[in-house]
Amino acid sequence: MKRSRINDIMAEADEMIRSYGFVLPPFARWTPDEFQARRDDARQVIEARCGWDITDYGAGRYDEMGLFLFTLRNGRLADLQRGGGMCYAEKLLISKRDQLSPMHTHVIKAEDIINRGGATLVIELFGSDDDGKFAEDRGGTVWCDGIERAYAPGEKLRFAPGESVTLMPGDWHAFWGEGGDVLIGEVSTVNDDETDNIFRDPIGRFAEVEEDVAPTHLLVSDYRSWLGGGSPG
Repeated sequence: MKRSRINDIMAEADEMIRSYGFVLPPFARWTPDEFQARRDDARQVIEARCGWDITDYGAGRYDEMGLFLFTLRNGRLADLQRGGGMCYAEKLLISKRDQLSPMHTHVIKAEDIINRGGATLVIELFGSDDDGKFAEDRGGTVWCDGIERAYAPGEKLRFAPGESVTLMPGDWHAFWGEGGDVLIGEVSTVNDDETDNIFRDPIGRFAEVEEDVAPTHLLVSDYRSWLGGGSPG
């Protein structure tokens, strides 16, 4: 993705987020120079990989297959492993109309996916085989706002604003906006985007960036090269 396009997506996303009454935290507004100057104070932000995340999954077709994310907070894997402490994470996502977030699951992370506003959020679901791999002939069970719901393999659940689903490890899912763009909330256990996204097809998690202009803000995938940090956990 061109950096100029990433900058434009950031501006558009911030406007949409504000239109639904959410405001991103102060570090969202830092320039790269401000981030470098404050990197010692912001080490928790950097190590937890909080911040801007825009991906086309390495395919170069963002409008067709891509996702905007902003990680607001993220806990510590060591706390999750010992069973106490900061074991949670929170994100805001934007899924544009008919923009696919491709089929994947997680090994560790359980997540609530919440339609925070906009159009209808569609989530396509499949179950796992006995080894945890994608199974086109298996369904499963999810919780939709506290109500148990069985799903058939390949079933598409639709969520209006205010509605949500809880996805557990092994629930294979893809999603997109239907009829318009959707602002999505995600509340989960500790998030590790480098190792805990298991895609059905061999694709990348992060975009390859073409530096045609200077970045307005850093992506989480920029932290290691710009700031020397950003390891999960």
